[in-house]
Amino acid sequence: MLAALGLEANLTLVNDGSTRNVEPENLRQLVENVPGTQVVSYPTNRGKGHALRQGVAAADANFYLLTDIDFPYTLPSMGRVAQVLLEKGGIAAGNRDTGYYSNVPFFRKMLSQGLRWLLLRVIRLPVSDSQCGLKGFDRAGRAVFLATTIDRFLFDLEFLMLAGGQRVPVVPVPVELRAGVVFSKVGWRILLTEGRNFLWLFLRRGRAGKGKS
Repeated sequence: MLAALGLEANLTLVNDGSTRNVEPENLRQLVENVPGTQVVSYPTNRGKGHALRQGVAAADANFYLLTDIDFPYTLPSMGRVAQVLLEKGGIAAGNRDTGYYSNVPFFRKMLSQGLRWLLLRVIRLPVSDSQCGLKGFDRAGRAVFLATTIDRFLFDLEFLMLAGGQRVPVVPVPVELRAGVVFSKVGWRILLTEGRNFLWLFLRRGRAGKGKS
């Protein structure tokens, strides 16, 4: 897929304290059999945002493509994100189409659509889908990404908000899910933590806006 764009890719895998179905031998075989692979691993789970920052910090490249461990998006979707990134630079952010919602649990659908409404109507981001796990960015985007501080799921939103403040362009790219993707449950503890993170981001944005006036 990336070879068709004339790109060579290296893989950075982050093991965020997982012990289930992850053995040192598995990781060793991956590194030996997939050229250009490096593994970043640490013993205590810190959350997705922390894990991806560790992976991005460890990788040295001109362009970065982020995705989840189960590769939930189609290969053509990944190709489109890479193509837009090559053409326009900055940040290419996956944007899930309406078909996405026909495949997700009802509660998760309401959460996602509610957040998208807030992003467009209240926070006024250039993209409505902050939480899509497929994103690409160049070295300017990398600097913004490494400046994020949220360890769990709303690091995506923090990333896009910081990009706007630093004038790094963000381009939405339509993406589709693979068939048969299984969604994890969203627990109340996660919702409470992310609710606090959202409030913190919203208040920080308000303070930044007052500082510019």
